[in-house]
Order: sequence, then structure tokens, then C-alpha cells
Amino acid sequence: MDPLAIQQLEHLHPLSSLGSESLRELLSICQLNQFPRNVDPLRGTDWSGRVVYLMRGQLKVELQEGGVRVLVGGHGQSNFPVMRGTNVPNSTKAITDVDFLSLPEDPLDIILTWDQLAISKQPQSEAGKPTDWRMMSGMFAFSNLTEGAFASMPPENIQSLLEKFNRVAVKRNETIIRQGDIGDYYYLIESGRCKVSRLVAGTPVQLAELKEGDAFGEEALVADTSRNATVSMKTDGVLLRLAKADFVEMLRAPLLKKLNAIEAEQQIAAGAMWIDVRFPAEYQHDGHPGAINIPLNDVRQAAASLDPSKAYIVYCQTGRRSSAAAFLLSQRGIHAAVLAGGMKSRTGNLESV
Repeated sequence: MDPLAIQQLEHLHPLSSLGSESLRELLSICQLNQFPRNVDPLRGTDWSGRVVYLMRGQLKVELQEGGVRVLVGGHGQSNFPVMRGTNVPNSTKAITDVDFLSLPEDPLDIILTWDQLAISKQPQSEAGKPTDWRMMSGMFAFSNLTEGAFASMPPENIQSLLEKFNRVAVKRNETIIRQGDIGDYYYLIESGRCKVSRLVAGTPVQLAELKEGDAFGEEALVADTSRNATVSMKTDGVLLRLAKADFVEMLRAPLLKKLNAIEAEQQIAAGAMWIDVRFPAEYQHDGHPGAINIPLNDVRQAAASLDPSKAYIVYCQTGRRSSAAAFLLSQRGIHAAVLAGGMKSRTGNLESV
């Protein structure tokens, strides 16, 4: 069977309404199955919770409401699901060898919901061209919507969130956030590039460069601390910003999952892993010996090396740094919870279980 291509998804309904970036990400959860002629593909295969399409071959379908239909892969009615939710035929029969494509319905529905709302809602202060929210890769990445920062948001809150963003035009070399200042906004880059730097021994050191679609400014808002880096514009651009109060209410509160010591140890016993986000010297002094030590300032880069199928429990001394780290990890599709109160809430070191 040839590898699946985006062009094959573009003709399927309702996938045809999505942009190429969304379709590219959906490819990762699509599954292809082949069946020989004269068999009923409904029998012996678990299609529950999946949307199923006929991609190749001829299929005889006995409909629930009565009647028979012959589908030809790639044409007409075959561009609609053969099976979706409770809409399942009484029986099917492969007239020829057939290829089926299926994907889980819940992630698809999440993507469709955000995509439709993203088209219809624009941020306040709409000077210039309308915002295409679907280009905000830091916000609309598939893993972010299905597992990350926005997965816990009730659908009824999505429109309110998008409406609370303000568009701000910015100039090259303009400082957006300054190290040491109090956190006030969460930012998405609509256009342009930013550079992130931090003062080390009085000398500015560039840490990263951010591009269109990237997000920044969340760490100080999650941990309720001052900014730990300076972000300035490398080019002219446009930013979308969300005030701290709205960020806390609509993003931080639903996303952060906090566990007490007993709950955390139960999850560790069930296979979760500790992440210590303090500095290496702190970890070496009294950290849990089984923990992965990823200092907070390294979390963004280290997230790609973590296993998204595993659960992680993040801790620091008080819970501030670990809250910021857990939010950053969750944004990137990592299952991360916070040890409430951090090590300060416990007597002695974390104990192995």
C-alpha cells in the first residue's frame, strides 16, 4: 500500500474544510487497512470511536434505513465516512480488494471545532489584515489542542479566549518584555521574529529566536514571578497578547493539575516519573534519586526528548518553578502534573516508592 498523502485527505468530508497544516498533522493518527474481496470489513475489526473511509476498491453497503449502495473508492459518496459514530451500516461486502482509512473521532472533532471558531473570531483592534489563527503554530499545534495547553478548555470558552487577544504592531529592536519585570501578558507572534536573551554576570546572552506562530511570556504568569528573560523584536511584526487575568482564568487554571504527596507517590508507583526543575546543585543536594533533572530554563528544549506516552510529576522547592515547567510541558503534549507545594511542603527528601 502506498504511503498516505495530504492530497488524499483533501477530498474527504469533513476533512476537506481543514488547511494543509492541520491535514499534515492528522496524517500521524490515520490508519490504513486492506481487506480482500468477498469479506465484510465490519466484522472482526474494532472500528469503535473511529471515522472510516473507503479509499480504494468497490464496496457493497447495506444501509441502516434500508436499501443497498455500491461505493467506489475516491469517487462520490465514498468521500463521506462509511462509518462514523452511530452511523454504521448493517453490513458491507468487498466486491474487490479494498483499502480503508480510519482515524479517531475525538481528536478530529477537536481540530474541526477550533478550526471553525478560529475562522470566525478575530482579536480586538483589528487594524490591518485579519488574523488567521490557524497559522499560530504555538497555539494550534495538533498536540497542543488534543493534549496540551488548550485541550482542557471547555469548547464554550474558545470564542471568549480568541476575543480577548489584542493585536499590537511592534517595531524592530522594540523590547516586549524585560528581565526582572512583573509578568503582565501572554504573547503569540502573528508576524515577525523575536530574540530571547538573559543577563548572565551582567552580559546579555541570546538564548533563542522565536518565529511566527510561537508563544512566549507564559512562565512568569504561571509561576506568578518576575520575567526571567528579555524578549525584543528582531524585525518589525505584529503580536497578539492576552492579559494576565484572562490567561490565568482561561488557560492556567484548567491546565495545571496539582497532586498532593500521596497522590504523586501513587502515580509514581503506577509508572509515572519525577522531573526536578531546580538547578543541578539543588537536585544533587536533596532531590529524589530517581528524578530527571531538567532546570526550568532548559524545559523548552528538553521537552522533545521526553516520552509523550508517559506521565511526569514535576517538582521544585515551593511549586512555583514546577508550575511553570508543567505548563510548558503540557503545551508541548507532555502529560505533566505538579507536586503541590513542592519539596517545601514535605518533611525530608522525596522518598522512592
